[in-house]
Amino acid sequence: MRELLTRMHDWMTRYMKSFYSDDAEVQRGILLKEKHTGYVTANCVELAKFLKLSTHDTELAEIIGLFHDVGRFRQYSLYKTFNDADSEDHADLALKVIDELEFFKELSAPDYAVVKFAIQNHNKKVIAPTDDERKLLFAKIIRDADKLDIYRVLEPFLAQENVDKMPNFIKERGNLVADISPDFVENFVTGNQADYNKIRTNGDRKIVRLMWIYDVNYSWTMQKIVERGYIDKIVSNLPMNERVAEGVRLLRAHVEKKLSEVAP
Repeated sequence: MRELLTRMHDWMTRYMKSFYSDDAEVQRGILLKEKHTGYVTANCVELAKFLKLSTHDTELAEIIGLFHDVGRFRQYSLYKTFNDADSEDHADLALKVIDELEFFKELSAPDYAVVKFAIQNHNKKVIAPTDDERKLLFAKIIRDADKLDIYRVLEPFLAQENVDKMPNFIKERGNLVADISPDFVENFVTGNQADYNKIRTNGDRKIVRLMWIYDVNYSWTMQKIVERGYIDKIVSNLPMNERVAEGVRLLRAHVEKKLSEVAP
């Protein structure tokens, strides 16, 4: 599969560069997604090795990381935004691109199904129900790898004074005030994933990022998140009250439990 992967990497490099633009804002967005693709691909490989997957399955994880956001480039070309709510689900767009690529037919039918399932579910609130353990495994890998790098991307914009510097192409719905909506506070305390479409404030955005922690699947990913200080940086920029503090306490207890899990 290595030779196929080389061709896939070459194609993806050319594809991403084909969206380069003289428009500085557009170019900034494309470069961000290009860099994100590289980091997520590397995360997938490292996580697969942590899980002691076979060489074949590690390369399959690499393919999934490489193409997980291929729909982002067509999305921006068509809609001039990376916001799914204002355009089209970028995972669904990715599957459309993948279905057009002849070299994916060189994968076995089961592997192709795994790739498509993992990519389709990498950005959803929850993974679609399945009895296929391999599909579930690779969906969990890409979700962890993706979240880990999105924390890196968003880190510079955590402080309230930096919110107005956030590029338009990564902004979500909601205004820039720091307060947290009451329903998001309750989601935080109860451990329920929040609805992205209900984001109204910058504080809501931060709660959503913290709630991702409950959806981290592997201790390897959690360790990286903790080592890089992403949780502490978000918490230090939250407007704090008694309920929010309780949510933080419960979150930290969950993190410690996940970190204590034994590697496979």
